[in-house]
Amino acid sequence: MTFDTRILAGVGVLVAVSEVGNFARAGEVLGLTPSGVSRAVARLEARIGVRLFDRTPRSVTLTEEGRRFHAQMMPLLASIEEAAAELAGAAVAASGRLRVNVDPWFARMVLAPSLPRFLQRFPLISLDLAVSNHREEMMVGVDVAVRFGPAEGGTLIARKLLETRVLTCAAPAYLNLHGTPQTPHDLLSHEALLFRDPHSGRPFEWEFSRNGETFTVDVRGQLTTDDPSAAIAACAAGLGIFQSFALGLDPWLRRGDLVRILGDWSDEVFPLYAYHPSRNLPPAKVRAFLDFVQEIAMEGAD
Repeated sequence: MTFDTRILAGVGVLVAVSEVGNFARAGEVLGLTPSGVSRAVARLEARIGVRLFDRTPRSVTLTEEGRRFHAQMMPLLASIEEAAAELAGAAVAASGRLRVNVDPWFARMVLAPSLPRFLQRFPLISLDLAVSNHREEMMVGVDVAVRFGPAEGGTLIARKLLETRVLTCAAPAYLNLHGTPQTPHDLLSHEALLFRDPHSGRPFEWEFSRNGETFTVDVRGQLTTDDPSAAIAACAAGLGIFQSFALGLDPWLRRGDLVRILGDWSDEVFPLYAYHPSRNLPPAKVRAFLDFVQEIAMEGAD
């Protein structure tokens, strides 16, 4: 389908009129006569077949259809403006307040240690970081959300950052005292550190996969938490065995604070997604953050 560029010109007039409230002032802004503005609006209404404005001698207001059309067009106009600036070599600087809502594991194990690098790279950005593993209304009041698990549907744009393996690990001191499990079923006689599912309120099941075979083990333990930092610290202290994302675990494994066990049963992977509102071209600060979290996520991937 060939795009009718006259519609785009008419949209510019529509935006001006909606902002100032009458044809005369819109004409001053656009450098047109009031009659020229009126004709441009009439042509736009004729082309799309909908009345966009209610006109009175004193004011011009958007109709219900006009308000809906205006709301749909504003993000597109902003994207066009930013794309034009970038193409001209005058890209909008990544700046302003960036509000993000990030999964606790990613926030504490991967993002937080890298924040100095991000803020040094983008000194005009101020970061407002919320940490939550709940998905309900995760985009309320924020620009970007980061979550593990399958992609959400709906109107959000989802960007897959990576897939990370699920590992089973323990402290050497624990294994020296209690022995090293050789099969997943051996875990039934060991102390497990349990991580709470924010949706059900119950601990996550421990799942094991190898060569297409997948099953769960009904592990038990005295400690259940929803804090990844607490779980890792307790595991490193020798309290029990923990099942964890590989992403972010390297520092503990390299130091020998934790060791990986049951490596032959770690085919399970979990995706990590970043979400932002549905816009063809998100603001520069959002693109900067998305690119950065992709970068650090890949650095920390298994």
